[in-house]
Amino acid sequence: MRAAFTAALLLVTACAACTPEPARLSVLATSELADLGPVLAELRRDTGVELVVEHRGTVEAAAELDGFDLAWLSTNRFLRLGGGEEPLSTSVMLSPVVLGVKPDVPLGERPTWADIADRAALGELRFGMADPRLSGEGLAALIGVATAAAGTGTALRPEDVGCDRVQGFLAGRAFDSRDLVDEFVNRQSDVDAIVAHESEVLSLNASGRLAQPLRVVYPHDGIVLSDYPLTLLRPEKRAVYDRVVEWLRSPAAQELIMQRTWRRPVDPSVQRVELLREPLGNALYFPDSQEVIDRLLAFYDRAGTGRQVVFVLDYSTSMAGERAARLREAFAALNGFERFHLGETVTVVRFAGEVLEEFSVTISTREDLDGLLAVVGSGDFRDHTAIWSALDHAYGLVRGEASIVLMTDGENNAGMAVDEFLRVGRAGVPTYPIRFGEADLAELDRVARASGGRVVDATTKSLLEAVREIRGCR
Repeated sequence: MRAAFTAALLLVTACAACTPEPARLSVLATSELADLGPVLAELRRDTGVELVVEHRGTVEAAAELDGFDLAWLSTNRFLRLGGGEEPLSTSVMLSPVVLGVKPDVPLGERPTWADIADRAALGELRFGMADPRLSGEGLAALIGVATAAAGTGTALRPEDVGCDRVQGFLAGRAFDSRDLVDEFVNRQSDVDAIVAHESEVLSLNASGRLAQPLRVVYPHDGIVLSDYPLTLLRPEKRAVYDRVVEWLRSPAAQELIMQRTWRRPVDPSVQRVELLREPLGNALYFPDSQEVIDRLLAFYDRAGTGRQVVFVLDYSTSMAGERAARLREAFAALNGFERFHLGETVTVVRFAGEVLEEFSVTISTREDLDGLLAVVGSGDFRDHTAIWSALDHAYGLVRGEASIVLMTDGENNAGMAVDEFLRVGRAGVPTYPIRFGEADLAELDRVARASGGRVVDATTKSLLEAVREIRGCR
């Protein structure tokens, strides 16, 4: 009898010892992790740890971590931008930022960010995205477009980011929303695609909420990969944090996360389901400068405002031949990231000793680009060069926010003089003279500085690159 009692007591003691000690941790998590509810319930059952979660966009959350025990964002890259010692963190799962597109939208087999931006620029692709001021996946799309446009193969630098390189892409933006998936479901009849994590697109396809499932497009020139690190913000909670990480990284938990949320396991021993076996290709470098992020967001804020760019083009006789050919080549090449895009008003003023022609169009179709090329392709060259009279005429055509690009190879010998032009004053219209040939650099520089623009010397830089760099930007 005594032996039996002792055995029972030992059994009770052993069971008490194996019961997890209850604990509670507060977590600030990225919005898309709201789907982890069932996984966190299993975590609590197995470990005794309850995670009390608040959800916000990754960019927004990265600046509001005070008061939480843990952070669980799509990436910790935003924390690194702030400098200082990076807190302890452990990657839990993976998901790339992709494009979920309707199957009847022709994007080709392996489209790049360039292809996506090109389609969007002329209204051939309308998509929803998360607000990049709040969301990591929204910002990832801008990074993808800007990185591909820069063509450096490295992390973006501030000088690599031009507004014209993201405005074409953003011309296709149908909406940005905190509730990205729900908004897309509500508007799926008139929106072609969604920029989101792979996990969100696959979950949406499996939800039965779509009229037709989306094709998952992995941009061929690179993707931004989220690794969802669980980050310890309060070191005194380390023991409980370790308990949570050990469970989340276990093969059983990795399998559960994959099955419930369509995120890729970080544990290579866990076999991925078929839909998660697509190779991801190149990972894009995340910017290591806050200035780059600030520039991207500034250009995002400006996009879609119906801006105008005015080209004032010298068609004096000295421009005939090679120089005119270079000018036409530059216009013909404005058809990729830096293309004239949907909703943008483009005005061309041709001049010699007087204004020869003006043409203005708000871009809505590819045919509008053909109209611009026809004007620039004119063979009508005449004597004399009235630079400042032509520029004054162009300023009178400006409607709203605009920039002016002046291309000339000669010195002013007709119409108003530069001093007379500057006395008139045209505040708020930045002017970018492109100088080649014998144009008076000092005069061009005076006008550029007075307007808030600057001179680009096409004798040391190709005209095409000069136009790409400055059109529509300030």
